[in-house]
Amino acid sequence: MNTRKKPDWLKIQLPKGDDYAHINKIVTKHKLHTICSSGKCPNAGECWGNGTATFMILGNICTRACKFCNVPTGRPLPPDAKEAKRLARSIQLMQLKHAVVTSVDRDDLKDGGASFWADTIKEIKRTNPHTTLEVLIPDFDGRTELVDVVIAEKPEIISHNMETVRRLTRQVRSRAQYDTSLKVLRHISQSECVAKSGIMLGLGETRDEVIETMKDLVDAHVEVLTIGQYLQPTIKHLPVSEYVTPEQFDEYKEIGQSLGIPIVESGPLVRSSYHAERHVNKKKLSYAKRAL
Repeated sequence: MNTRKKPDWLKIQLPKGDDYAHINKIVTKHKLHTICSSGKCPNAGECWGNGTATFMILGNICTRACKFCNVPTGRPLPPDAKEAKRLARSIQLMQLKHAVVTSVDRDDLKDGGASFWADTIKEIKRTNPHTTLEVLIPDFDGRTELVDVVIAEKPEIISHNMETVRRLTRQVRSRAQYDTSLKVLRHISQSECVAKSGIMLGLGETRDEVIETMKDLVDAHVEVLTIGQYLQPTIKHLPVSEYVTPEQFDEYKEIGQSLGIPIVESGPLVRSSYHAERHVNKKKLSYAKRAL
């Protein structure tokens, strides 16, 4: 475990408040999994307190063992046929205007869980016709026909995280490959859905490597990028190499936008779903401009 004292800018407030308690009660009652809890997200208090959450489908056991992620690894249970209905009903009870859904990797399934993803999106949209939706999907081993199964259900935003720079990918991610992720993002960008990605800093990457990654994302036509600080969840995970300053995050935001990424959320506590509800409205305007 990293023994260095965390800087002041990484201090967070503990979850609290009536809205947080309300969402926590619904999540528990309906036996849902959230990346807010499984991933130990530092923004759980802020997001849940504001009435938003990122849900995780296909169970809470991942078939991959990435060195940054706190989600348990092992042999998952079969998909829960009732999970989609419980999730859709929970979103309805929370009265969410925008929902974010992610999943564990399910390499044990023939389609990687793509059909389950499609069924979940259908159920959410059927039950919540006025709720916009962002989905954070796995790479499906680069099988674009499986990505198309998700695209066909037309969520407003489809996100897939690069996580880190090319040089560190093999060290940080257990199975995913840098170019495979770029391929998936490029394929998403060719659809009507917004392509979004995210990377972590503080794993030993250089400034030039971060910029190179952003250029690759521009080439893949990614329109939303999140950049945040990696925080070591347990002693078994990769140590933090560096605590990147807020000023450096600000610089990366400026660089990303100057390279051509329309929306860049960059800061120490930024995570994949940070301010996700803002990206839908901004991108509708961006698409309108691009069509002119």
